[in-house]
Amino acid sequence: MTDKKRTDRRMGDKRRDEQAQEESRRILERVDRESDLFMRMASRARDHLTASEAQSEDWTELWGRRIGRVLGVLFALALIIWLWSYLAGGAS
Repeated sequence: MTDKKRTDRRMGDKRRDEQAQEESRRILERVDRESDLFMRMASRARDHLTASEAQSEDWTELWGRRIGRVLGVLFALALIIWLWSYLAGGAS
């Protein structure tokens, strides 16, 4: 093999390595952005369910909000499960 062919092969390998590194960087940045989004959404959901925005000093109002919101989520989940089971096989 001639020196020119070896040099060309090394340059091609180097270019592929650089492209792979750039793609890896893009993937890692995307994962970082998506994980930040997920963490913000989880934090907002936790704050909503625990009624952390409530300004009232009344403990019954605070716990009433918490219980109502948790029951709402449970009802929505039950409805989704029922609908899924109905569409998946209960309709036959």
